[in-house]
Amino acid sequence: VQLVESGGGLAQPGGSLRLSCAASGFIFSSYAMSWARQAPGEGLEWVAGIYSAGGETRYADSVKGRFTISRDNTNDTVYLQMNTLKPEDTALYYCAKDSHFYISRSFDSWGQGTQVTVSS
Repeated sequence: VQLVESGGGLAQPGGSLRLSCAASGFIFSSYAMSWARQAPGEGLEWVAGIYSAGGETRYADSVKGRFTISRDNTNDTVYLQMNTLKPEDTALYYCAKDSHFYISRSFDSWGQGTQVTVSS
């Protein structure tokens, strides 16, 4: 299993970024996927998840209404569209493979992370 995140960078407060996670080494369409983040000095925070077929999503309260998770099962990629960014969104963002087709938050593989910094 390999998960490779991209799309991180520097954004201004109120701005947007779109993260991508390219997956390989497993049947992508059979597993739920999630994004999680870790801010400096903080623990890991689950951010958003999407069912294997893409029909259902879940979000942490901290990002609900601002972030959107989606997936492309043809190209084995999961996305995180982040709008109205805040400085507190600054973190290392990870893509994670769930152990089930539904969002169980039992993860068995992680990417290396992509840094998101929100600052003026």
